[in-house]
Amino acid sequence: MKKITRVLFLIIAVLMILPNVIGAATPYATYTYSSTGEVLTSPAAYVPDTIVDYKYIGLEQDFKDPRDLFVGPDGRVYLVDASTASVIIMDRYMKYIKSISAFTNEHGVSDKLANPSGVFVNEENIYVCDSDNNRIVMFDLDGNYVKIVPKPESNLFEEGSIYKPVACAVDEYGRIFVVSSTTYQGIIVLNENGDFYGFIGAQKVTVDAFDIFWRRFKTEEQLEQEQEYVSTEFNNIIIDEDNFIYVTTSSIDAEQQQSAIASKDKSSDYAPVKKLNASGSDVMKRNGFFPPSGEVRIAAEGETANITGASKVIDAAIGPEGTWSIIDEKRSKIFTYDENGNLLFAFGDSQGNQTGNIKNIEAIVYQGSNILILDKTNHNIVVFRRTEYGDLLITALQHDNERKYDMTIDDWREILKRNNNFDAAYVQIGKALYRQGEYDEAMDYYKAAFNTADYSVAYKEIRKEWANKWFWAIPIVIVVACIFIAKFFGYAAKVNKRTALKVGRKSLKEELLYAFHVIFHPFDGFWDLKHEHRGSFRSGFMILIVTVIAYFYQAIGKGYIFDPRPSSVFSIMTAISAVVAPLLLWVVANWCLTTLFEGEGSMGDIFTACCYCLTPLPLLIIPATIASNFLAENEGGIITMLSTVAYIWMGILLFIAMMVTHDYSVVKNVLTCISTIVGMAFLMFLGILFSSLMAKMVSFVTNIINEISYRM
Repeated sequence: MKKITRVLFLIIAVLMILPNVIGAATPYATYTYSSTGEVLTSPAAYVPDTIVDYKYIGLEQDFKDPRDLFVGPDGRVYLVDASTASVIIMDRYMKYIKSISAFTNEHGVSDKLANPSGVFVNEENIYVCDSDNNRIVMFDLDGNYVKIVPKPESNLFEEGSIYKPVACAVDEYGRIFVVSSTTYQGIIVLNENGDFYGFIGAQKVTVDAFDIFWRRFKTEEQLEQEQEYVSTEFNNIIIDEDNFIYVTTSSIDAEQQQSAIASKDKSSDYAPVKKLNASGSDVMKRNGFFPPSGEVRIAAEGETANITGASKVIDAAIGPEGTWSIIDEKRSKIFTYDENGNLLFAFGDSQGNQTGNIKNIEAIVYQGSNILILDKTNHNIVVFRRTEYGDLLITALQHDNERKYDMTIDDWREILKRNNNFDAAYVQIGKALYRQGEYDEAMDYYKAAFNTADYSVAYKEIRKEWANKWFWAIPIVIVVACIFIAKFFGYAAKVNKRTALKVGRKSLKEELLYAFHVIFHPFDGFWDLKHEHRGSFRSGFMILIVTVIAYFYQAIGKGYIFDPRPSSVFSIMTAISAVVAPLLLWVVANWCLTTLFEGEGSMGDIFTACCYCLTPLPLLIIPATIASNFLAENEGGIITMLSTVAYIWMGILLFIAMMVTHDYSVVKNVLTCISTIVGMAFLMFLGILFSSLMAKMVSFVTNIINEISYRM
C-alpha cells in the first residue's frame, strides 16, 4: 500500500507539473487570419529553445544597447552593440570569437566605431554602419580593417541634409544599398568607393487637391515644417539570394496603414514592407487574404488594451523556400509569409516572464531552420526552434517550388490534419489541383477558404470546357431567348393596344401587361394610368409583391462568386421591409406635401403609380441574379450594370410619375421630390421617437406592476 501510495503521489505531481512545462514551451498563441479577418489559432511553428545572454556568449560585460543582428553565409552570428560601440562576432553556436571596435585606418591613424547601428556580411567582407561617424566601415571576415566607404557627395541630397547610415545590404555586384535615418528620398545606392549611383524605392506621397491649393498661401517657413509632403524614410533593409531588396518603414500614418489592411489594398502605397528590384520598383506579391503588413485586427486576441494602431514594422528576415518574416515592435510579434504574401503564422508576446516572451523586439534573422530574435530590453538573443508543424510548412513550400504538385497536395493535407483552421492550406491544395487540371476539386478547396478569386479562375476553365462541348447549343439558346422576349413584348403591345379601346373594368392580366407600356412610354402611360384607369390598386400591389420576391431571390439565389457568405438571417420579411417601407414612406410624405401644394393625385393614385415604377427592378434584378451563377469574378460588371440601370430607370419613372400624377411643372416637381425625401427622413425620426417613447412607457408600467407584486 505504501508503494502504491507513493506511485499515485508521483503521478499526481507529474500531472500538475506537465501543464506548466507545456505552457513554458509556448508562452504565446500562434495564429493566422481567415479571409474575413477572424483569428484562427494554429499549432506552434516555432518554440523558444535557448536564451543567449552575455554569459552564454562568453563576454565579460553585458551588451546594454543591442541594435542589430546578422547571420553570415558561414553561420556566424554578428551582434551590433552601441553601448560598447562594437560588433561582436560569434560562431554558429553563439560562442564568442572576437569583437570589432577600434582599428587602424589606411592612414595609419587609430580609429574606432561610434554608435554603430547595423551590420551586413557576405562571403568576403563585413559592412558596419558607423552611424555617428556618418560612414560605412568594411572589414574582412577575420575582423581586419579593409576600407571606409565615406559619405556620398551629390547634388541630389538636400542642402544641410545629414547622412546617418543605420542599415545596409550589398548585392552580388558590390553595390551597397544604404538606409539613412534622416534621408527621405529613398534607399541610397553606392559602390565600394562611396560613389553615388542614385536613390531607389522612394515612398509614394499622396496630396489631395485642397492641400495643393492651400499650399499656395503658406509661407516658406510653414512649407519647410510640413512633414506630410515628405516621403517616408526607411528603417531597415535586407537582400535575398536573387538580389531583391526588402525594406521596412515604421513612418507610415497608422490610420492609413490600417485602412489599407481593412480594405485589402494590394498596392504598396501604405505598405510597411516592400520588395524592390534593382531599379527600385516594388515587385512584392500581395496575394494573401490581407496585405502583408503585420497585425490585421488592431485588438487581436491576447493583446492588452494599451496596444493600439497598426503594426510598427522595424525589421525583416529572409527564410527558406521564399518565406520571409517581419517583426512588430509594438506587440513583439513575428509575422511570417510565403513568397505570394500569404500569412503562414504569427506568434510572439511581450507579456509575461517565460522563455520566449520578448519585452522589446529589435531585430530578427534566420539561422538555418532557427529564428534568432534580439531582445533590446532583456539584452539577450532568443533562439526559436522550428517544430514538426513548421517543418511540414517548409516541406510543402519546397515541393510546390519544385513543382512536385502530388507531393504538395499530400503535404498540405497533412498540415490540415494538424490545423484544419488554416485557410491558406485549402488555397494551396486548390492551386496544386488547378495546375493538374482538377478544376472541380480545386473549386471545392477554394470554397472551403472562401477564396472567390481563385474559385472564379477555376470556374472559368470548367465553363470553357463546357462551352467547347456545347458550342453549337449556345447560339441556339441565345436566338430562342431573343425570339421569346420579342414575342412576349409583341404580345404585350397587342394586348395594350386592344385594351386601350376597351370600355369598363380591365382584367388583372391587362393591368399587369400595361406596366410594360408604362416603362417605355412613361408620359402617356402614367396619364392613362390615372385618367383612363388602365391600372388599379390590385395590379400595383401585385407588382409590389413581385418586386419583394425579386429582392428575396437576389438574397438567396446569387452565385457563390458574388456572395460567398450568404446571410442566414435574410428572410421574406427582410425583403418586405427593404421594398415596402421606403415605398410607403415616399407615398405618405409625397401625399402630405402635395395636398398643400395643389397636387392633383390622391394617395391611391400615388401608390399605384409608385408600384408601376418598380417594374424595372424585377425585370432586371432577376436576370442579373440568374446571370451571377454563370459569370466569373471579372465579369461582375455586368451584374452591377444591370442593377444600376434598374435603379436609374426606376428613378426616372418615379420622377415622371409624380409630375404627371400631380400635373406639376419640371421645376415644381424637382422641389417636391426633394421635399419628399426630407419628409421621409422626418417621418422616420417621428417613428423612432414614438417607438422609443412607447418602449419607455411599457418599461415604466412593467416596473410598477413588478414593484406592486413584490410588495403584495
